[in-house]
Amino acid sequence: MKALHVITGLGVGGAEQQLRLLLRHLPVPCDVVTLTAPGAVAEGLADDGVRVIHLGMSGNRDLTALPRLVKVIRAGRYDLVHTHLFRACVYGRLAARLAGVRAVVATEHSLGDSQMEGRRLSAGVRGLYLASERLGRTTIAVSPTVAERLRRWGVPGPRIEVVPNGVDLARFRFDPLLRGRTRRRLGLPEDAYVVGGVGRLAPGKRFDVLVHALAGLPRDCRLLLVGGGTEEGPLRRAAHDAGVADRVLFTGERPADDLPSLLGAMDVLASPSPEEAFGLAVVEALAAGLPVLYVSCPAVEDLPPDAARGAVRIRGGADSFARALTGVRARGPAPRPAAEAAHHYCITRSAARLMDVYAAAVPRT
Repeated sequence: MKALHVITGLGVGGAEQQLRLLLRHLPVPCDVVTLTAPGAVAEGLADDGVRVIHLGMSGNRDLTALPRLVKVIRAGRYDLVHTHLFRACVYGRLAARLAGVRAVVATEHSLGDSQMEGRRLSAGVRGLYLASERLGRTTIAVSPTVAERLRRWGVPGPRIEVVPNGVDLARFRFDPLLRGRTRRRLGLPEDAYVVGGVGRLAPGKRFDVLVHALAGLPRDCRLLLVGGGTEEGPLRRAAHDAGVADRVLFTGERPADDLPSLLGAMDVLASPSPEEAFGLAVVEALAAGLPVLYVSCPAVEDLPPDAARGAVRIRGGADSFARALTGVRARGPAPRPAAEAAHHYCITRSAARLMDVYAAAVPRT
């Protein structure tokens, strides 16, 4: 079996980094087409030995990309096409069918209750999604929560399979020596209590909640925000207005390989996003042995209550987070083994589930 993955872009993002991790564990040869933005993850894939093709798509309505993608699929003689993210799913499913590939699967990484990849879930978005979905064979949901959202949207239940996002547990194992080196590199005091936030700096992630929560915490507390995005400027202004600018550290967009060391430098992860499809940052933090405070995380909520004892759901805003963070700190430092929830999402298990989906989609000869 030979597979082609089609994705909208390959900048640093959860879906993009998850694709790279999966390809390291899939036992079939795979190529990748990125419609736009061959960024840091494209470079990482190339370093891994994966062939990456940049289609050079200029925008959502660049219909000239369709015949170019059909040509790539035909030339590669792929047995299966796997699409990721909205634009790639719309164009990739159609191109695969035009190229004669009937084994077409798609992963839904980011369907929320009110938005998908920053798009409002309008009737037009839903109609285009469902029309293109019918051209595939299987739609993969990254959590049971997303599977239920797909069913409510109108995707037939028998076409949906759940394959959770995966985590490489060994990479996130806590290392106290690495923690010290990373803190020194970042200029964080050794005795500082570091609250972490990981993700795109976008309005929907609500990192401003953490900035305002920090204002209610002692001065030896720091906020470490890992990620880049359009909200960095507004967040810096919010930190200045709240009088905590000197206690907030922005790392900017970082490669996935840096994340384990950055998590190791934290004392707690806080995730104030109200709407998630999976909650990968929370699971990675649990793999690093961190206590976690979160608002929405289907990856945790879909498990039995005792599977993620280090994760606590928070209802409310900055004041609620400030109180919860004070409580976590008061309990003092603890050993940092990976939580049971993180083991549930081991990447090898996710890759094996995905291969089952592939085997069912590719016609037997």
